[in-house]
Amino acid sequence: MQDNNATLSRRAFLGGSAACAASAMLPGKTAASATALNSKFNGVQIGVTTYSYRSLPGSAEELLQYITRCGINSVELMFGPAERFARTVTGGGTSMDEWRLSPAATEGYKALRKMYNEAGVNIHLMLVGNLGNADMPDEQVEYCFRAAKALGARGMTREISEPAAERLGPVADRHEIMVGFHNHTQITPTTYDGPILSHGKYLGINLDIGHYVAGTNESPVPLIEKHMDRITNLHLKDRKKNNGPNMPFGQGDTPIAAVLQFMRKHGLTFPADIELEYPIPEGSDAVREVTECVHFCRDALA
Repeated sequence: MQDNNATLSRRAFLGGSAACAASAMLPGKTAASATALNSKFNGVQIGVTTYSYRSLPGSAEELLQYITRCGINSVELMFGPAERFARTVTGGGTSMDEWRLSPAATEGYKALRKMYNEAGVNIHLMLVGNLGNADMPDEQVEYCFRAAKALGARGMTREISEPAAERLGPVADRHEIMVGFHNHTQITPTTYDGPILSHGKYLGINLDIGHYVAGTNESPVPLIEKHMDRITNLHLKDRKKNNGPNMPFGQGDTPIAAVLQFMRKHGLTFPADIELEYPIPEGSDAVREVTECVHFCRDALA
């Protein structure tokens, strides 16, 4: 998981035309089809992180089409496409920094939220890979939190970083917006017992269960049970143990079905987001493979 957008900038808001422009950019969606979109199975919300579609053109409008074609109604949206849409729909401008500080930025993100919601998709999180890094100015940190609020997201995600957690904790608490820290195989069963979550009550865990299994050779269920109140979302992928490869769902060592069934049994409401990382077979594409992953999750929760 990564968001390559390391820089964020201003454009003049074009009044009420922003919402009209946003809705015009998504062809072929009707109110009826939006109502039918549902990937919540027996109480467990299956979503997708848009990193899954990195092999395809990736504007916010294109991503929305992929998401709806997969039958998914909830998403962790990468920051780059979100910001590009927000800037474009508010009409452009001369300075990125000025645009970020202007009311136009908020209106642009609200227009994006409206477009997704009208298609039946909720933006539950925004992935901001460099959120809180030392080289991110304070005003840019604040801008990201305002953007997340305007999108209707309950939080943002980024990689594990104790310095970032220390910096972001008070900001997250003030905004009441979660920050979920994502693991790779560096994780241990006690990583989140350490100080990383102690810097603020709105700091949480974006638990990648595939990386967890590959790095620890253990089931992630005990960790989920221990920290269920601090989990922002899961990333679902199937990896082999001993730092093994990513595999199609059901072919690796990651107990995806058991994790989803644990969530159902305990009424856990945070999203379980598909993150497509295994090689796409010849003749297929990311949309088709994510759809297969959705079907696997649906069957596991039947």
